[in-house]
Amino acid sequence: MAPRTILYTGKGGVGKTSVAAATARRCAAAGLRTVVLSTDPAHSLADALQVPLGTEPTQIGPCLWGQQVSAQAELERNWNGVQDWLGTLLIERGVDRISAEELTVPPGLDELFSLLALKRHHEAGEHDVVVVDCAPTGETLRLLSFPDVARWWLERVFPQQSRILDAARPFARAVLDMKLPGDAVLDEVHGLVANLIAMNEILRDTSRVSLRLVMNPDRMVIDEARRTFTYLNLYGFLTDAVVVNRVFPAEVGPYFDAWRARQQEHLTAVRDAFSPVPVLCAPYFPEEVLGPDGLDELGVALFDGLDAAAVLHEKLTQELVVSERGATLRLDLPFAQRGDIALRKIGQELVVRVDGQKRTLMLPPALAGHEPAGARFADGALHVTFDA
Repeated sequence: MAPRTILYTGKGGVGKTSVAAATARRCAAAGLRTVVLSTDPAHSLADALQVPLGTEPTQIGPCLWGQQVSAQAELERNWNGVQDWLGTLLIERGVDRISAEELTVPPGLDELFSLLALKRHHEAGEHDVVVVDCAPTGETLRLLSFPDVARWWLERVFPQQSRILDAARPFARAVLDMKLPGDAVLDEVHGLVANLIAMNEILRDTSRVSLRLVMNPDRMVIDEARRTFTYLNLYGFLTDAVVVNRVFPAEVGPYFDAWRARQQEHLTAVRDAFSPVPVLCAPYFPEEVLGPDGLDELGVALFDGLDAAAVLHEKLTQELVVSERGATLRLDLPFAQRGDIALRKIGQELVVRVDGQKRTLMLPPALAGHEPAGARFADGALHVTFDA
């Protein structure tokens, strides 16, 4: 059976790695064989756990393994042939060797390859739970969100690749003065596309896989998390919890009273924006959260009374259907009653009020030029139509 998989993402510096490590320790303490891996290029998982970690899973406790995925190793595993061909092409055009090597790896591709390590864990089936400390903001996940395009390439382009290239090679050498890639290079690209499709299918298995957004109760961080939340929903990836880290306790003292009051306002905004997804809170600890004791204390604060490995929310809260005429957005409001609906679009934000309930939704850029044309409330969900 596929492992339960939990991916943590969020803006850099919000404590995402500590939350992932605390979750893994709590799952392992429950007797689940758990591996926690970091795909963040700036690894800090070993620092959080205070144990040395390698590029392969290392057992660090009862039922617990840790791994810091090597982006370079994943590049060599998945992109070496393409890199050699592109590098040679650039060097022939006068680009120096170091620059050519850098230019052969598009931005974000190394992080994407690191995330493919998750696919190998699913295929191996050696663990009950896989916890992933992802790169900040979840941008890498967007690269996995176009399976239909990838399938089109697999079904239409790659089966014809040899015939197309055989016809094009003389033209390319004579007119363009360039060497087209060989079959080995194209096989590598074919493998990457197939891996993208497989990863998309893994991440869309909402019965076993979910994402959790980590943020601090600060306005800019929350806005970034809301944008990521919108994208994850629209791409069909389940967010089953959001984590608000470093919340000042009530006894913080007069110096931080105003800051704590502002944090409480932001917490209300978080609950409004992400409802009905559970909001898990952790306090601002007096010391840096490191090592077994600190991580276990964080795990208790986050999951007291909860199963850290469970799917904490089972349904996508937003769904966008786009057509030539416009778009329809479904927004879950399970606690609202049928009543007056008020909509207001401010830039990329849609403010929704239904019978006293308020939601502020961050719209994707694709809807920037659309205006809400109507809305209806049915079966616990608001359906908003947009005209192009």
